[in-house]
Amino acid sequence: MAAKVEVPTAAPWVPPKPTLPKLIAASKRCEGCDLYKHATQTVFGAGPSPAPVMMIGEQPGDAEDREGAPFVGPAGKLLDKALVEAGIDREQVYVTNAVKHFKFIERGKRRIHAKPNSIEIAACRPWLEAEIEVVRPEVIVCLGATAAQAVMGRAFRVTQQRGIFFPHALAKFVVATVHPSALLRAPDPERRHEEYRLFVRDLAAIPKKIPAIRLRA
Repeated sequence: MAAKVEVPTAAPWVPPKPTLPKLIAASKRCEGCDLYKHATQTVFGAGPSPAPVMMIGEQPGDAEDREGAPFVGPAGKLLDKALVEAGIDREQVYVTNAVKHFKFIERGKRRIHAKPNSIEIAACRPWLEAEIEVVRPEVIVCLGATAAQAVMGRAFRVTQQRGIFFPHALAKFVVATVHPSALLRAPDPERRHEEYRLFVRDLAAIPKKIPAIRLRA
């Protein structure tokens, strides 16, 4: 008889009857996969609860890992700028990541982002499901392929299905667009400007679905 293979999961660390403060506190002790061994700390989501909009990225970056908060690095600042241009009240948006620890490769003094694998994403899913349960968003916005596939399944393709609002069991709608970090990697200013325009266009469709999140006059 083959030995049972232990599948990494954060489930044992997720508290029963969760609230956002309970989840944040419990996540700091998470050892659901090996990423905790190298990251500085768990980086949980942040924002109001409940919130009409939840935005999900891939994982915290270097700045987020050091500060312990999501979307505080260059990509987060670009997201904040785009939300204003899209007419979305940032204070009504909850932001988080599919994976709560920073995965990286060290190159000298630099820590370079490394894409989380399917095992790590699956291990962290109990945290994401608990967040969605507590935040109760009307719209989930998946930023990039990792987040989109974590929510919509591995067959989902952001390049083909971005900007489309899908009814979903986890929220009234799920929609995907690119991750703002992808805009920062654009090869030249002209391409960066065009990709940013499309990103704002995708975000600007959200208030048409949920008018309550528009910027206050």
